[in-house]
Amino acid sequence: MSKQGQGFGFGLGKMKELTEAFKKAQQVQEGAKRLQEELEVMEIEGESGGGLVKVVLSGNQEPRRVEIAADALNEGVEVLSDLVLAAMKDAYNKSTATMRQRMEELTDGLNLPGL
Repeated sequence: MSKQGQGFGFGLGKMKELTEAFKKAQQVQEGAKRLQEELEVMEIEGESGGGLVKVVLSGNQEPRRVEIAADALNEGVEVLSDLVLAAMKDAYNKSTATMRQRMEELTDGLNLPGL
């Protein structure tokens, strides 16, 4: 049997799928740019010690500020260090979860070939 007329197995249906995939990829790229802009201005707060220490990061995990309540100073250096570290971890975990969620929303429903 001859397989003439089959081309490279890349019929018009596949070409249409590929064109759609490129359109979707472009939409994702535009959405990613907007998301990056949103993350830069977003503020995500982590805390520890029931609010004694707060750390604020941008959505893309850039440090913004640290707030330490006066009462936290009575805890001593070692405890205060642990509180700052715990607040940083809390802010980091929240920002990572936020980034992941936003990326999932951005790519939701996309069936990009090869991904």
